[in-house]
Amino acid sequence: MPANWNAPNVITGVRILATPLFVWMLLADDGRMGWLRWAAAAFFVLAIATDAWDGYLARSRGLITDLGKLLDPIADKFLTGAALVGLSVLGELPWWVTVLVLVREIGITVHRLFEARTVVLAAAWMGKLKTVAQSVAIALALFPFPEVLGEWVHAVNLVTMSIAVALTLVSGVDYVVNFLRGSHRARGGASPADEAEPR
Repeated sequence: MPANWNAPNVITGVRILATPLFVWMLLADDGRMGWLRWAAAAFFVLAIATDAWDGYLARSRGLITDLGKLLDPIADKFLTGAALVGLSVLGELPWWVTVLVLVREIGITVHRLFEARTVVLAAAWMGKLKTVAQSVAIALALFPFPEVLGEWVHAVNLVTMSIAVALTLVSGVDYVVNFLRGSHRARGGASPADEAEPR
């Protein structure tokens, strides 16, 4: 059994601890689209990239742990949630979008932690797809591309964010359905972990 505080888990922990720096850069720019906004956007992309990196390290070196399975999606939600709140504070994203996404993410995360007392649930493919969609949509919203490329970029941002929100809702429903199905099968001897895998 690999130690909990291995390289992948440390990278995940650093991603969580560094998120307040990202929030500061985003809000300090105050919508002026200056160098701090570019820095915040670049930081977000870099932080998201470390998610793939620590996942690769964990799989390739046999360092997958229960702690890592729990921390990794939490780190993703912490970063993306902070970005959504920051964009809403700046008036660039409707609050209803942020609230809708956060309710889904927090609800499933709380349930995930509750279930972790008996079983650790890994991420399902739809949850992973949702995470990718959110990452792309938020990154495009963070970079001040409209200032450089023109107003048409706003339409692209609207489409990508709409896809991300739709996948967030669909994956949430998928999680609930699969968990209930897994719970039903567990009463017949199967484990809920075979069915319910949130992200």
